[in-house]
Amino acid sequence: MAHGLRATDRVDESAVIEARTDRLPETATGDQETASRALPRAASRATAGRPGAAPRDRAAADATLYFDLASPHTYLAAERADRAFEQLRWVPAFSAVLRDRSSTASDDARAAVIARARRLRLPLILPLCAPVPCDRAMRVASLASERGCAAAFVLAATRLIFCGTFDIEKPLILAEAAAFAGISLSDMLSAASDARRDAPIAAVGRALVRAGADALPAIRIAGTLFCGEHRLAKAVAARARR
Repeated sequence: MAHGLRATDRVDESAVIEARTDRLPETATGDQETASRALPRAASRATAGRPGAAPRDRAAADATLYFDLASPHTYLAAERADRAFEQLRWVPAFSAVLRDRSSTASDDARAAVIARARRLRLPLILPLCAPVPCDRAMRVASLASERGCAAAFVLAATRLIFCGTFDIEKPLILAEAAAFAGISLSDMLSAASDARRDAPIAAVGRALVRAGADALPAIRIAGTLFCGEHRLAKAVAARARR
């Protein structure tokens, strides 16, 4: 369902979001044999035509996508969202605090997301563990969000996880996703080990809960929040009407 927010509310870019329930952050900022051969071809296409993964998901953006790399629904939505929105902010949020109805922990939920991927004609291999461990990758995602290159990072990371069944928490694999977003190895390692980034990401999730969110990914268009990958088309249509 689409949850109404006041369109006049300004977004709290500092992610200090405890004061009001209707303020959503634009960033999750915290204090601050090679894996490339194993990278699926689909992941290689994630940044095709984007040398150096030049930032394009922050400047002049009028929509924000909140995502959790652990969710296959983020993978199912990411490429379509990237194509549908010329300017889109990508903001990491931990879905655990949402009691996420799109969780794939149960057999029925896993079957449903597999069926959804087939309908979308997207390759999908679900890892055995659910949710997928992604804490270190989410910290790097927060860095990518700050730099405006999160689209490339999310596309590459989710394809590695859900097309290639790679462990995104392993440094070599995480380095591949970071490289596609133009993030250096040293910056990736620094962000991945910085546990101070966890609290702002969790705070984004709590802000989404207060705004009425019940699933990720979620897209904010002006004053409305569209929750769940299946609501992406509605979000695109809402953007087109503006």
